[in-house]
Amino acid sequence: MTESITVTDNRTGESREIPIRDGGVAASEFSKVVPGIWFYDPGFMATAACESAITYLDGDAGILRYRGYPIEQLAEKSTYIEVAYLLNHGELPNAIQAAEWEREITYHTYIHENVRKRFLEGFNYDAHPMGMLVSAIAALSTYYKDAKILDDPDILHRQVVRLIAKMPTLAAAAHRFSVGMPFVYPDNSLGYTQNFLSMMWKVAEPRYEPDPILARALDVLFILHADHEQNCGTTAMRVVGSSHGDPYVATAAATAALYGPRHGGANEAVLKMLTNIGSIENIPAYIETVKSGKVKVVGGTYDLATGSVLLLG
Repeated sequence: MTESITVTDNRTGESREIPIRDGGVAASEFSKVVPGIWFYDPGFMATAACESAITYLDGDAGILRYRGYPIEQLAEKSTYIEVAYLLNHGELPNAIQAAEWEREITYHTYIHENVRKRFLEGFNYDAHPMGMLVSAIAALSTYYKDAKILDDPDILHRQVVRLIAKMPTLAAAAHRFSVGMPFVYPDNSLGYTQNFLSMMWKVAEPRYEPDPILARALDVLFILHADHEQNCGTTAMRVVGSSHGDPYVATAAATAALYGPRHGGANEAVLKMLTNIGSIENIPAYIETVKSGKVKVVGGTYDLATGSVLLLG
């Protein structure tokens, strides 16, 4: 038996049966009953703008799947590079595909010298790294003119590879600038996350040797953040992409959304809060200030009954 709902326009008495598919109903079917009526839903709280074949997310049940694979399985057995392949191609790569995919990404890790010397170094000394990153990603649009050709799969694939490859380089460069340290070139003999750590933290050693535990932890973190259905950043990217903006400006829009304190910026706010708390013994006093309404728990929830804090940022 097909699940459905029946909608009646009380102005005309007209009714229409609308099927429920994948837990939703089509707004176009509603419009046939109530033509000219808008659906008002601030924040898309009960509205889906697309159907995803990439990710299934049920936060309340603690479920996250990429292309049908449970996140626990991917976090335990795969690398971020393999998961990036999965998201783009629909299946995990075999050994030959994985080697070619990694070779492609490694080949594109460098950024044009003008991006660093004339663009990134032109920011004010106290510029926020995320503001620099948003601008740098958008600037790539001016370096890769072919990115505006959106109907060629091979050209589009090239932009995907470039973005995956250059994002750690740009992010590390923005961080280094913000702390007054010189730019570090990619070391393509290292893995993806190991290379990122090198570009972030290398000082004067001939070759940075990343902590394997830290590198693996960062790799798992990248896997967990690889996709989360149509969140704020994804929506921003899709809206800009719908105008046929190239992948770089669309990604810059998504990064700008991530910059906001109600999205990715919540992580920064949590870190600042933890820094202000200082140490474990200061937590009870901080909770008392939360109870009194003087401060809020940033990026988390507070249970008055148990006095426990769950950080979500």
